[in-house]
Amino acid sequence: MVTVLSRNRAWEVAAAVPDPELPMLTLADLGVLAEVSEQDGAVTAWITPTYSGCPAVAEMAADVDARLRAAGYHEVAVRLRLDPPWSTDLISAEGRRKLAEAGIAPPTAGGAPPAAGGLLRLGPTRRVVACPQCGSQDTEELSRFGSTACKSLWRCRSCREPFDRIKEI
Repeated sequence: MVTVLSRNRAWEVAAAVPDPELPMLTLADLGVLAEVSEQDGAVTAWITPTYSGCPAVAEMAADVDARLRAAGYHEVAVRLRLDPPWSTDLISAEGRRKLAEAGIAPPTAGGAPPAAGGLLRLGPTRRVVACPQCGSQDTEELSRFGSTACKSLWRCRSCREPFDRIKEI
């Protein structure tokens, strides 16, 4: 029999798994953990990768599986959910705070490009990006490509420090 308490416990266990590329965030902070259900003692966790080719998906799934098994769940399945797709709008306020504290500029809340005809519209975006070190808005993008596919490289003109920024998706 499934109880709300056991379903909440399974969620809490899976939600605490850190992201392998942004370890200051949990999968729940990042909005990657979409759902956790339990039926007759079997737990199914659904994760939505940040993009379909994300190289960290296998590690995320293995970590969720291992944490749930360590918590006493013996029958665990971790599934991928690609629809609806992940968006940076799913990053929690706590996750955005943790990113900034780690020196990574979070994406603009509500800043994902609007879909047109069901397709993601991509194009140049010039947003005011505050420096996570000093708070200055006098920043510039140095490279659209950063240390991972979801980041771009920026520099603050005030404090001269470089920083990563999570791209809106």
